[in-house]
Amino acid sequence: MIGGLAVIMPDDPGQYHPDALRSLAFLSLPLELPLLLAGLLLLPRRAAIALSLAAGLVLACLIFLKLADIGVLSAFQRRFNPYLDLKLLADGWNLFSGTVGRAGAAAAILGAATVLGLLVAAFLWSCLRLVHLGGRARRAVLAGAGLAFAGGLVLSFTATRPDGTPLASLRAGPVLAERLALVVRSVADIRAFEAGLETPAPYAAGADLLSAVAGRDVIVIFVESYGRSALEDPRYSRLTGPRLAAIEQRLAAEGFAMASGWAGSPTVAGLSWLAHATLMSGLWVDSQARHDLLMSSRRPSLNRLFSDAGWHAAAVMPAIVMDWPEAAHYGYDAIFDAKALDYRGLPFNWVTMPDQYTLSAFERRVRAPMRAAGTPVMAEIALISSHAPWTPVARLVDWAQVGDGTIFNDQAAAGDPPAVVWADPERVRQHYIATVDYSLETLGDYIARFGGEAVFVILGDHQPAALVTGPDASRAVPVHVISRDAGLVARFSADGFRPGLVPAADAPELPMDRLRGRLVHHFSGR
Repeated sequence: MIGGLAVIMPDDPGQYHPDALRSLAFLSLPLELPLLLAGLLLLPRRAAIALSLAAGLVLACLIFLKLADIGVLSAFQRRFNPYLDLKLLADGWNLFSGTVGRAGAAAAILGAATVLGLLVAAFLWSCLRLVHLGGRARRAVLAGAGLAFAGGLVLSFTATRPDGTPLASLRAGPVLAERLALVVRSVADIRAFEAGLETPAPYAAGADLLSAVAGRDVIVIFVESYGRSALEDPRYSRLTGPRLAAIEQRLAAEGFAMASGWAGSPTVAGLSWLAHATLMSGLWVDSQARHDLLMSSRRPSLNRLFSDAGWHAAAVMPAIVMDWPEAAHYGYDAIFDAKALDYRGLPFNWVTMPDQYTLSAFERRVRAPMRAAGTPVMAEIALISSHAPWTPVARLVDWAQVGDGTIFNDQAAAGDPPAVVWADPERVRQHYIATVDYSLETLGDYIARFGGEAVFVILGDHQPAALVTGPDASRAVPVHVISRDAGLVARFSADGFRPGLVPAADAPELPMDRLRGRLVHHFSGR
């Protein structure tokens, strides 16, 4: 019974919806069960015990893969890849514990591991009981197994489930074989990516390189979880639409030109560093394995191109709270992580500091000194107020009062904790879009006040989780180019971007790795 339930248990979180469970659409007859019963009863005792142990191992792997699929599909809208995703366990722990607390996360993981262990132990105990079964009971079970297998063969040719698959079939074997094939494909993909790292990056040198933005600050800002759904989903556009319109009107009054398009992100719902690496390298970095290879390569990043051309390349990363050895690849001249930004206020749960403080510190610690030295800045900034768990929601304050960040303490201590917000999916969605709205408002106000002659490239890193977007949402994110140089912005408008801050609905979704080439191209030459 335990083995059968493990084989037929759904591996898609959508199948655990009450309506799906009531329909019993997941029910089927796995032919492995009668075959296993026959093997346990007919094989010599030692062989039957070995078969029991092997079946227990298969069962444990099957349950683990299905639980991992449920988690990865919920978070990243793809299935678990053992070769690529085991490296992310530490990051998953950091996010999970930051959302529900270390004690809650540890209890949940320990509870799941205990349940899995008990299920496998009960299965092994049942198998060993069958091995030692004798007499009439042995013959009855063997006859039942034979009838079940024969009936299953008939059903496999005559009946199908709602999804079109046979009602009876071998199920465990194909699942494990498919996952093994996925690992083999992933290994081949990584080898091909490694070979591609030796291909010279376009626009690596030249007299006209970046000449169209010479002498001006170039600021690339990633807004956490700012995806296409935030602009087009009716649940969110009622807030972001007026916000973007107000920002556009204000910036236009200040002499800024704007153009917007879509970029396809290599990730969804998390792993923001993959999006950063993709844009900065011009390579499609959609896994941690690809990221690790890129970090150890000599491929010049966009940051390094600017640094080599005379810009002061800075990273402003308020989410970095541990050692960051990968920073060496990018070639930054200065790195401002959470510690270096010197925020003295309270954190907003997982979010170390609100976006307004990040931008205020960037203006004081990076742009002002370089402006005084006559050196243009190229900055890569991550704004994280719109990162899960999306509570509490920050509010804009007077820039002159930002100071060391303690002015935000009351905001950081307000609102419900994540456990309360996340108990209601609708509240999660409301908090999500409220934090995105705050990030947009803060950005618009910052550019209007402090933008000067800088060129801004603002984009999302990825879409949020399916809980927010719904299933099968686009992986695209908005991209905004903002500058007082109308001619420069016009280059993007002529290349498929739409004037203003709202991309055209039918505009192509340019893969983020190709966006780097477009940026360098439009920033270079006359």
